[in-house]
Amino acid sequence: MCGICGIFSIGDSSPVSMQLLQEMNRTMVHRGPDDEGYHIDGPAGLAMRRLSIIDVEGGRQPLDNEDSSIWIVFNGEIYNYREIRTHLTRKGHRFRTDSDTEAIVHLYEDYGAECVTYLNGMFAFAIWDSRGKRIFAARDRMGIKPFFYCFDANGNFCFASEIKALLKTSVDRSPNLQALYDYSSLMYTPTPDTAFRAITKLEPASSLMCSFNGLVKRSYWDIPTPAAGEEEHKKSSYDEEIVDLIETAVKRQMVSDVPIGALLSGGLDSTTIAAIMARRLHTPLKTFTIGFRHKSYNESDEARFVATQIGSEHFEKIVDPFMVGSIENLLGIFDEPFADYSAIPTFLVSKIASEMVRVVLTGDGGDEVFAGYPTHFAFKLSKIFRLVPGWIRTNIINRMVLSLPTSFERISFDYKAKRFVTGADLPFERGHYWWKVIFDEKDKELLFTRDFLNTGFQDTFRVFDKHFERVRKCHPLNQILYVDAKTFLVDDNLTKVDRMTMANSLEARVPFLDHELVERIAVIPPGVKSRGFQTKSLLRSAVKRLLPASIRKGKKKGFTPPLPFWIRSELKSFVCDVFSYKRLAKSGAINPNYCKTLLEEHLNGVRDNNRQIWTVISLVLWLEKNPL
Repeated sequence: MCGICGIFSIGDSSPVSMQLLQEMNRTMVHRGPDDEGYHIDGPAGLAMRRLSIIDVEGGRQPLDNEDSSIWIVFNGEIYNYREIRTHLTRKGHRFRTDSDTEAIVHLYEDYGAECVTYLNGMFAFAIWDSRGKRIFAARDRMGIKPFFYCFDANGNFCFASEIKALLKTSVDRSPNLQALYDYSSLMYTPTPDTAFRAITKLEPASSLMCSFNGLVKRSYWDIPTPAAGEEEHKKSSYDEEIVDLIETAVKRQMVSDVPIGALLSGGLDSTTIAAIMARRLHTPLKTFTIGFRHKSYNESDEARFVATQIGSEHFEKIVDPFMVGSIENLLGIFDEPFADYSAIPTFLVSKIASEMVRVVLTGDGGDEVFAGYPTHFAFKLSKIFRLVPGWIRTNIINRMVLSLPTSFERISFDYKAKRFVTGADLPFERGHYWWKVIFDEKDKELLFTRDFLNTGFQDTFRVFDKHFERVRKCHPLNQILYVDAKTFLVDDNLTKVDRMTMANSLEARVPFLDHELVERIAVIPPGVKSRGFQTKSLLRSAVKRLLPASIRKGKKKGFTPPLPFWIRSELKSFVCDVFSYKRLAKSGAINPNYCKTLLEEHLNGVRDNNRQIWTVISLVLWLEKNPL
């Protein structure tokens, strides 16, 4: 695991500055505290920070081929690199190291841009091809590892694992107003945008070639999307096959030359991964979890039970509210507004784990692959609900639901019920989007100032709709899973895991996103993946011999802190300060009067506005550092 960055001088043809490369690289020491490396060759400069995982002694970067015509900087892990090495050795390639990085170099020699199709892993890398005078870069299929790029004030191509490195260049730092507008609905800036107008995210499963003739991008893979009714014929049982796929992915991803552990929430996904890992180790697996004092948010009891069942050496910590300074520092790690506050426990559990291991496996991605969110069957409920006469829904059911008292417990019934009835009559695609929205288009008319809105914005739904367009002919469940994988998974969940683990110099691996497993699950009949109103039917059935019934049948909770309570108590002073009229007005974008109402409603228990409040806080803190 590493942080990578580089410069290709195509705009002014000036030599690459070693000082600038060092400044960029050293913003990412947390991603690679073990080593740093540099290579400058005429118009190109590559740099990396290394967290040593495989071939600790020999895997230094940048790394070159036999005649030093090709150089690479690489972030991630290639799990099938030994098979690739065997294949390439037979073709006459000579290897100097036992690192997975060198396998990519020789693949590129033989296959050029097609080299990415041979890789099983999580990766973002850049190759300097000195013969062709070009940079080739690629990102893994599911978007596990990040890759940002831009053109600086002189037109030079720059890239990095994190935005903060690019901000050391002369790139235009103007905010991307549309991205900020979209962020207010989604809690993240959607790919390929960032909060900076001149900085772009490379899309998952994409590569780029940059030369003196310009930049060309291409997509090299996608999740299979069979049309409705064209999925494979249903088998009597998938259990053995699914377990084999998961075990194969876990086995691949346990390859490491340093200590390895697992993040354990006590839920189905992380428990499945940890249980398989424990069976493969000769010594007790180290597992790590975070708990909270509020019961509905606390999963430490479940995690402790799982640890006992699988015989792991378990470490847990009960968390009090974050210190204010720590919250601001944590939000700053993302380099752009990011409001998924499950980042808090993810950061804390990563901090604990990093004291004992260098690598952890997690259950992330299980929901998007196996249909694990309650929203994945909401469309079925909506169909049934719409059979009720409209006047009964509007005048009786909706009024009753919307009058339910507000609860601040995790994923409370009143929240789900209110969200459901207000979105039940929306078209299918809009209905799914509705479950994800923090501020909708009408809310944003109140959230933002008139001057900001006069800039002119596109409806944020377009972010989802462009992915729905790709899968219109698919079964509704497969449409939702595809769209979630292209939006929430990559820009929220995986972004959170990458930044929070790497901030603690910890590598996180995600077996459920092994692309071979993803490809297989995608074509299994939707009715097998989600039966009736049960989430993860396929996975629950497959692991019945592996996990206790209480875990297999448990409800999804989500790894979130009791922020609704914290805002009204320990964090009240901090929140009120950020929501002061002076700070909000100074932002140049946010309407202080509307935000005052949001906060008062929450503090008085009228409505749970915690997600809206946190979205505003993250945006305000970012705008204070990056004014309009």
